[in-house]
Amino acid sequence: MKLREIYDVIDGQAPFRLSEEFTEKYGAYDNSGVMLDCGRDVAGLLFSLDLSLAAVEAAKKAGANCIVTHHPAIWSPVKHLDEAHEEKLFACIKEGISVISAHLNLDAAPAGIDESLMRGLGGKQPVSVFQPLTGGGYGRVFEIGECPLKTFAERTAQVFHTKRLITYGSHPVRRAACFCGAGLDHGAIEFALREGADTVVSSDGKHHLVTEAVERGLNLLLLTHYAAENYGFMRFAEAIRHAVNIPVSTFTDERYL
Repeated sequence: MKLREIYDVIDGQAPFRLSEEFTEKYGAYDNSGVMLDCGRDVAGLLFSLDLSLAAVEAAKKAGANCIVTHHPAIWSPVKHLDEAHEEKLFACIKEGISVISAHLNLDAAPAGIDESLMRGLGGKQPVSVFQPLTGGGYGRVFEIGECPLKTFAERTAQVFHTKRLITYGSHPVRRAACFCGAGLDHGAIEFALREGADTVVSSDGKHHLVTEAVERGLNLLLLTHYAAENYGFMRFAEAIRHAVNIPVSTFTDERYL
């Protein structure tokens, strides 16, 4: 398959226009799309949340010459290239491995990262969406069956295959809010409270935000950024597997779960 065809398949599942709308509407920054085009037909895909040297090695072993990442392989504008600072990109270039990144568009897409986080936590449909977009959105409040916080936390750790879960609070969980990745900020907390959530799930919580959430009566669960997003990313890989006629493999870096 041509790289453009792979891009189009991804765009059909997680439209890149969502990233553009996200940045324009909410002042975010993103760099999604084709990060590296080595000019070859794509014989196989490898899905990895991040572009890493380990992911490049996994792609080589799998015979994949295109890596699809969630986090952008190139984040900031590149003013010059040297192998010492761009080792991962140089490794891809040497091996003829192209790279596509699907970031905010996949966070916000239907059945994307944030919706998958909600479903993994036990939600079915959002009561409200924090940052709605045309045909998508980010941040969700949803109902779950009432359970003790300890039970909710244990179930979450099992579903997301992580032992690194920080929990604050003590009251039962009835209505939760989720914000995938580093989504915990003042606006997210305000949204959760306004929509009647008793529990917030996110990652990378800064201390002043943790104290704000706890002081205002919320339970708070902090997953690793990797665990919170890899869960949905692997489901995205499976959806793409059914939409292409080339081999699709996945790489999960256990160090970050």
